[in-house]
Amino acid sequence: MSAFIVLGAQWGDEGKGKMTDYLAEGADVVVRFQGGNNAGHTVEVGEKQYKLHLIPSGILYKDKLNIIGNGVVLDPKAFFEEIEYLKENGVKVTEDNLMVSDRTQVIMPYHKILDGIKEKSRGKKDIGTTGKGIGPCYTDKMERSGIRVCDLLHKDVFYENLKKNLEVKNAIITKVYGGDPLDFETVYKEYCGYAEKLKPFVREISVEIDKNIKNGKKILFEGAQGTLLDIDYGTYPYVTSSSTIAGGVCIGAGVGPTMINGAVGIAKAYTTRVGKGPFPTELNDETGNWIREQGHEYGVTTGRARRCGWLDLVILKTSSRVSGLTSFAVTKIDTLGGLKKVKACVGYKFNGKVIDYIPASLEDLAECEPVYEEFDGWDESIKDARDYKSLPENAKKFIKRIEEFTGTKVSIVSVGPGRDQTIKVSEL
Repeated sequence: MSAFIVLGAQWGDEGKGKMTDYLAEGADVVVRFQGGNNAGHTVEVGEKQYKLHLIPSGILYKDKLNIIGNGVVLDPKAFFEEIEYLKENGVKVTEDNLMVSDRTQVIMPYHKILDGIKEKSRGKKDIGTTGKGIGPCYTDKMERSGIRVCDLLHKDVFYENLKKNLEVKNAIITKVYGGDPLDFETVYKEYCGYAEKLKPFVREISVEIDKNIKNGKKILFEGAQGTLLDIDYGTYPYVTSSSTIAGGVCIGAGVGPTMINGAVGIAKAYTTRVGKGPFPTELNDETGNWIREQGHEYGVTTGRARRCGWLDLVILKTSSRVSGLTSFAVTKIDTLGGLKKVKACVGYKFNGKVIDYIPASLEDLAECEPVYEEFDGWDESIKDARDYKSLPENAKKFIKRIEEFTGTKVSIVSVGPGRDQTIKVSEL
């Protein structure tokens, strides 16, 4: 590994936090390249559990540099709350081991207000956002009215931009949605305070990453959410507002594609998603409920119950294709232990044919009927397995089928949430 990507290969919640933490041991720098504090990464170290939302998972190692890239949207309040949370749990966080891009877009109070009232106004057609202002912040970025970290550090520039933005946002909040306006002086004073605290962390991160690569350092790029939540290749409009696939690294961290050596996609041994949208392999039965409880499938950020279903290999094949994955890390295979039979989707029946890709149209996807292959389950508890040979034969057959169908090898198998419950099958 010299420059490597870790990303979600499904609808998010695949175990990226744990896998990034595991892979970060061999890295020097960990870079978050997209998303915001709408993500939730859970990492277990020994008996202790850490819940991260914005700060890269490499922060749990004392000797790693962690970088928040320009592709991220930053809520300063959440950023400093997370720093305090880490410090209270004995984790060192300083400007020496954490950097923030000066080009990162800043989430403002009006973004969070608009996120909430817009979602509410959609009624039954709501998207299922976290209400943290992520989408409206990315909207302003593309509309070229956003406030970046570098703007926040120049009080005169910030003053003018905030003044102009608040006039527009307050008009929308009050006249369109009937909400209460924000007070300029209150917001300005609060964010000037954040600017002073943020200043020591701010760098031109593209330069920092390039310097580290040229000095032979190992870089790990950490994604949030998952492939099917990508703004272009996800189940639009039930997606996030950023590019979650491997291509997003180049834009979100300022690094050229020729500098990246590989990408590992994190995938559960089954499929989950949160919120609305088509889900071909969803199980609305006792098995689905059993998987949810066995896998503790509730959101880190929202606490919402996740929808659960069988492993969808069509999704994994798509993820491998659009991100050029060099391997998969399969997580939560232990959750399926105890089932007599386990299934995996190997195609969709659509318009009289069997296809192995995800249609762009949600209407078409909703018409797709999963084609399943059935596997014998494994009764053994595999949480204590520490090498591939120790896994049950039926679990190995299941993993082998993932490789055959996707054309992508499985390099890691996770049998539990702990760092030590990780089996390296092959080189990444």
